[in-house]
Amino acid sequence: MYKNILIPVVLEEHAKSDDAFNAAKALADEGARFTILHVAEEVPAYVAEFIPADVIASARETASERLKELAAKLPGSHAVTAEGRAGPRIEKWAKENSIDCIIVASHQPAFTDILLGSVAQHVVRHAKCAVHVVR
Repeated sequence: MYKNILIPVVLEEHAKSDDAFNAAKALADEGARFTILHVAEEVPAYVAEFIPADVIASARETASERLKELAAKLPGSHAVTAEGRAGPRIEKWAKENSIDCIIVASHQPAFTDILLGSVAQHVVRHAKCAVHVVR
């Protein structure tokens, strides 16, 4: 069905990623491209000045390695890291890279999700392509 699939992931939730990967395989056309995207929140300047640069660099390197390990579970995929607020950044990435399907894992909604919204909710409401939510 889809040729260019984006799978946003949270590095701490491997079980959800496996479910999203399985959905991606089921929905993919032969020869489909898979992009595994991790969006890292930017460290506010007023906080960053108190964190040693090597700590931030080390955290980014660790995240990059974990993302590569995760992407290795889905043959034919490549890993990408972006910075920003997750929902809007996923939406922007999809638009800029001609994504035809986003497969996003959703967590059990918390009370704060009702008031503030969740990443999956933002992507479903704003993405210009098909969005499949895996629960």
